[in-house]
Amino acid sequence: MSTRADVDTSTSFTPVRGIQQEIEHTASRRSGPRKWLRAVQWLIGAGLHPKANATTLRVAEDLAERMDYTTGHARYCMLDIAGRLGVDKATVKRHIKYLRELGALAWVQHGTLTNVRPLRDLPGYAATATVYAAVIPAAYDHAMGHTIVGSGYTARIVIDQRRQTRNPVDTAGNSPVENPASEGLAPPSLTWLRKESQVQVEGGSNYTSQARPPKTRIPRQTSLINGRRRTATDVKNAGNETRLVRALVNWTQQVALRELEFVLRPWTDRGWDGMRIADELNGMCAGVRWRPKNPVAFIRARIAQDTAHQKDLAQAVAWEDSTAAKNLRSLAALFGPTTAEPEPERTDEDRRRARLYGWNDWQEVADHLAEDQDDAIDLYGEDICKFAIGQQARLEHQGAWT
Repeated sequence: MSTRADVDTSTSFTPVRGIQQEIEHTASRRSGPRKWLRAVQWLIGAGLHPKANATTLRVAEDLAERMDYTTGHARYCMLDIAGRLGVDKATVKRHIKYLRELGALAWVQHGTLTNVRPLRDLPGYAATATVYAAVIPAAYDHAMGHTIVGSGYTARIVIDQRRQTRNPVDTAGNSPVENPASEGLAPPSLTWLRKESQVQVEGGSNYTSQARPPKTRIPRQTSLINGRRRTATDVKNAGNETRLVRALVNWTQQVALRELEFVLRPWTDRGWDGMRIADELNGMCAGVRWRPKNPVAFIRARIAQDTAHQKDLAQAVAWEDSTAAKNLRSLAALFGPTTAEPEPERTDEDRRRARLYGWNDWQEVADHLAEDQDDAIDLYGEDICKFAIGQQARLEHQGAWT
């Protein structure tokens, strides 16, 4: 991280406030996560914001890990950041505010409790998420001597390549670093410029090979369906449902039909139709502009998560139906409660799963609140509990007028 001595003190820094923190009005330019994080390290180390510190950098690193590499957008997920960093919600809010005031974050979308699923003709509930964009302020570009084309969020860096060598390493073996430009640029007609995001042209040719990349071999599916071998009819039916999914979920259309059918098999093997699968996939990204950059990996991870949850439920049902559980209930009926083993301590994974499904199962949350309010808040979190209370009150109010 740069030190305070690196800052050009001739330029005063004014915190970004109000509407300037919105993506439509920001004076900062857009960026990807890697270069954005490097700029944030410099901004904090330069001491431009009196309250930004190492915790601010940790919050920025958490956001950078979840940012889309194409858009630089990331969902806020305040509670998740607080849990991962071991701090409270108020701390996360303060340091996110410092990043906005530094001009390093801009609002793409403000989070609300508005249910966005009815707008997509989908059942259930999904709140509008807060989404931030990674941006780099002019103070950083000024200190680095960058030349900027355009203004605001869509501005771009322009690089002078006249003096660049093919291997920019000095005689001492030091790696190149970002340094301020030493001289002014010549008139545009004498300068070869390129945008930072463009591919560098070498040897006066911009030809790229048009050869198709080798096809990725899809591994053989060896799983069984309800204890029997998979048949050609099963594959055909799954393919038909997959075609429906691709028509209803636009971010899956970049995946080949055969590959998508393969990754969706855990759901089609359960008997899910295309409508149910599409509803599940659309619900994963409801309320945000972010879309999976790698749909196959994203779907595979979410199915693995859902499969683990189904296994937990199956184990719980198996215990309830087991002979040991029946004998224990019989003893309890005859002689009163017996001394059983203490329940395992609740883990963060238990809370994460409960909060994942809590928005849709708000009635269960409301029932849990009625039985044990403190335990329900610990399991589901305050936001879901408040939503469940509001939904319960709305139903009771409607019932009073019917």
